[in-house]
Amino acid sequence: MRLKLFWLAGAIIAIALLISCRPGAGNKNRLLVYTPHGQDLLKDFIARFKQQYPDADVQFLDMGSREILERVRVERNRPQGDLWWGASHMTFQTAAEENLLLEFRPTWADKIPASSRDTGDRWYGTYETPQVIAYNSEAVKPEEAPHDWDDVLDPKWHDKILIRNPNPSDTMRVIFGAMIWKFYKDTGSPDKGYDWLRKLDANVHEYTADGTLLMQKLGRREGLITLYNLPDVRLYKEQKNFPVGYSIPASGTPVIIDGIALVRGGPNPEEAKRFYEFVTTPESLAYAAHKYYRIPVRTDVDRAQLPAWMNEPFTRMPLDWDLLRKNGNDWLRYWDTEIRKH
Repeated sequence: MRLKLFWLAGAIIAIALLISCRPGAGNKNRLLVYTPHGQDLLKDFIARFKQQYPDADVQFLDMGSREILERVRVERNRPQGDLWWGASHMTFQTAAEENLLLEFRPTWADKIPASSRDTGDRWYGTYETPQVIAYNSEAVKPEEAPHDWDDVLDPKWHDKILIRNPNPSDTMRVIFGAMIWKFYKDTGSPDKGYDWLRKLDANVHEYTADGTLLMQKLGRREGLITLYNLPDVRLYKEQKNFPVGYSIPASGTPVIIDGIALVRGGPNPEEAKRFYEFVTTPESLAYAAHKYYRIPVRTDVDRAQLPAWMNEPFTRMPLDWDLLRKNGNDWLRYWDTEIRKH
């Protein structure tokens, strides 16, 4: 009898420990956010959130968009995260189709275009993110810098281009996919797009592991030119005082819809909804626009309250986003095995 009681007590303790180890267990105000938005933005918004909700306990994991997708997939049967803040609409749509996201209709659902949200309320757009050509402004004069995509293929940039590894990065996946799509739309084949990437590869000095290393190396002149997203380039230029300039490609640039979603089965969905709504208010979006150069998707944000440059027109590259999402992995796999450093 004593032995049975001993094993029963042990089992109860083990179950209690297992439950208590799950993020959010025993604390309804604990929140775990998966995000690629960077520590500066995240720490700032968490501090602002806690000013309004002092009882909140918000943690975050900062990683690439595709790394988040893989993590959520792995955790499907026992989710650890509550909120996924930041990834391209293509990545969110893939996650939605794999039933990884929880349906949630925010209070501002009718304030964004239909193309910037999921029809099943599993993700919504927050920011528009154009892609740019950036350069070290101490080593390259603005008039000499590339002003369109094909300009980066010029032999004068041989061994002078830095590229972030595209595998974990939605930004780079979209740029590479767009360069293939430029030709695919007319030929129905990726071959000429692969040729474009081969010419780019011939000029690449290094493929960096992440965006931070990319900008640091650009600032140190380990490379002079790169392709990256506008908000991060402006952040390093204006807040971190890196010698960086940029140009929006004249022929057009792909514009990612950056989104937000609840993780299906996350431990604290109500706290996740509270944070979701907080970071997407017009006030929060205007704040992110001024401090972090994020262009809001919401149509009811007063454009006069945004930085002047956000109201300047630029050419958007038309893309078949569904085709990019369908073929993107195969295109990137070919680049990785047949083009990169060959």
